[in-house]
Amino acid sequence: MASAQDSVAFLTALSTDGSVDGSVPPLAVYTGENIFGRDDCHVFGKKISRKHLRLTAWSDEREDHFDVYVGDVQVAILSNYMVDVDWILSECPLLRRIPVIMIHGERGGSLDLLNNRKSKNWVLYQPPLPISFGTHHSKAMLLLYETGLRVVVHTANLIHADWNNKTQGLWMQDFPRKTSLTHRVSSGFEEDLVEYLTHLKWEGYTTSLPSTGPIKVNAQFFRTFDFSSATVRLVASVPGYHRDRDISKFGHMKMLQLLKDERFDSDFVRSPLVFQFSSLGSINEQWIDEMRSSMSAGKTTSGDDLGIGEVSFVWPTVEDIRCSLEGYAAGNSVPSPQKNVKAVQKSYWAKWRADHCGRGRAMPHIKTYARYNGQTLAWFLLTSSNLSKAAWGSLQKQNSQLMIRSYELGVLFLPSTVQRAVGSTFSCTGNAHSKEIGRAEASTFSENEYQQLRGRPGRLVTTNWEDDPSFEPFARLPVPYSLPPPRYGPRDVPWSWDCVYTKPDIFGEVWPRDVQFYAAQGPM
Repeated sequence: MASAQDSVAFLTALSTDGSVDGSVPPLAVYTGENIFGRDDCHVFGKKISRKHLRLTAWSDEREDHFDVYVGDVQVAILSNYMVDVDWILSECPLLRRIPVIMIHGERGGSLDLLNNRKSKNWVLYQPPLPISFGTHHSKAMLLLYETGLRVVVHTANLIHADWNNKTQGLWMQDFPRKTSLTHRVSSGFEEDLVEYLTHLKWEGYTTSLPSTGPIKVNAQFFRTFDFSSATVRLVASVPGYHRDRDISKFGHMKMLQLLKDERFDSDFVRSPLVFQFSSLGSINEQWIDEMRSSMSAGKTTSGDDLGIGEVSFVWPTVEDIRCSLEGYAAGNSVPSPQKNVKAVQKSYWAKWRADHCGRGRAMPHIKTYARYNGQTLAWFLLTSSNLSKAAWGSLQKQNSQLMIRSYELGVLFLPSTVQRAVGSTFSCTGNAHSKEIGRAEASTFSENEYQQLRGRPGRLVTTNWEDDPSFEPFARLPVPYSLPPPRYGPRDVPWSWDCVYTKPDIFGEVWPRDVQFYAAQGPM
């Protein structure tokens, strides 16, 4: 049998027409000799021969991988919901040696465990939650180097299960310190970041660094960095009743404001929207319309409104969960009760299909929202926000007030932000990591060509985009699901984690299952 190591491929079952049979669980293939017997094939009521199995056509290229924690990190500020201290220290021993500020959302026994197991160099901070049923759900890292700052926004809890066998998303960019010429220059990204950190009500942390001596790291400290080349805008949520000018600073009203100020290609007039999430709150049609209205904002370059787009909700089916890499255990991280799922009209549901990037059976914990036309994107949002009023906010008092319960954080890619990547090569570690910003690599062009690029609108495309890129700067975004997402068929059932499922998964288990997998520990 294969040993416990990272798989290099999968054997998948084919239907008679040559297409993948999604009802048959895949078999992992590992480096070295692999022997599969009848007991390895968890296919119930079927017979399988070798001619029905093939290797998948994808692999993870090593050059596409990178380390977030590299180089001489001096201070780490980590923001998350769930934290497994033992796991993260085993994965990143650096965090045993440097000051770490952990902004978290743990409670009860999990908080006691975090306090008992944390290193002495760690400082814990839990932001206030003034409105009931709120959480601190933001997932980010601010890594301070001698030369600058690395900002990371992602979707994974700091636990073993979230970083293994799930589909997650991560964005990061390095920023230099301001100089005497730029110390008074601000940017939208800077204002977004400082505004969010201020609302955490975190007083800061005082330390002494070899490069600067004593410093106080707080919200205003981050104004010392030059964010003018940021490839994204931050979209945050903070709990509260937001009114007047503050109503457009957070949640879906922040999306409305940013999209309203952007100009898009006419191809996106009335183009579709996709909402992809891993938890579904209690929502109704009125609130869906509220979200759709904000997400449909924007004008064309000629000044016409883009108009309201048709919405798809990408959400795993019961079969997707059953046949996933984790079997039914994957459903622990796709939490939504049946009452919430049944309240959504079936016409919204679309399938999680990610075979093009090898993640068809790695269930999504990623959250994304986008407007698209074919493989071209008007905009793309990677965020911690699930589809809920708590995360995005809901309008009250004749739309004069936005009520938000939770802390969330996301990054929004826009055509205008792509242009900021043109010529931007700064790295805290000396190795630029933006090779996916296709034509935006300034070293590819002459000075004259570079100046021409700076004046052109950017373009966002998926990695499946095959058109001639010409000279237009573009960013290839690894959207992990098919566009357009296929609609549910008549037999497809959306996953609900409080239902009973008696058809065994790839491990022969049924649901509910008494597992302790999605928690602050390794796999059982």
